[in-house]
Amino acid sequence: MDIKVNDNVLVITGKYKGKQGKVLKTDPKNNKVIVEGVAIVHKHEKARKANETSRIVTEESPIDVSNVELVCPECGKPTRVYHAVIDGKKVRIHGGVKGCGASLDKGAAKKRGKAEAAPAAAEEAPKKRTRKRSQKAEE
Repeated sequence: MDIKVNDNVLVITGKYKGKQGKVLKTDPKNNKVIVEGVAIVHKHEKARKANETSRIVTEESPIDVSNVELVCPECGKPTRVYHAVIDGKKVRIHGGVKGCGASLDKGAAKKRGKAEAAPAAAEEAPKKRTRKRSQKAEE
């Protein structure tokens, strides 16, 4: 499942089509997500104690992950999720023909171009390591 908690998604089918919201919870086993402000249901809660009152509670119900599409944080467009390996980590990117190439994961490189340039910088000659004792002896 390519959708994660705190992702911004767009509902693409159903009663709430066109509505955007943040993912509150995911259920990969059943392929469901709970989106903030989408698929609101009313539940009746019965009073369990003498001093409580019965009430009607509104909450979000799960919707199928196939009915939502991830929204790119860089360009704001709904996108299919593509995967790429950047610096040895599998990262979700906004790819394809029309994709901007931005990373959908926090803490990853922003564009594919930056990811390809990073290994070249790492191949430069490493600094020579010196021990503290040898530095004191030279002084």
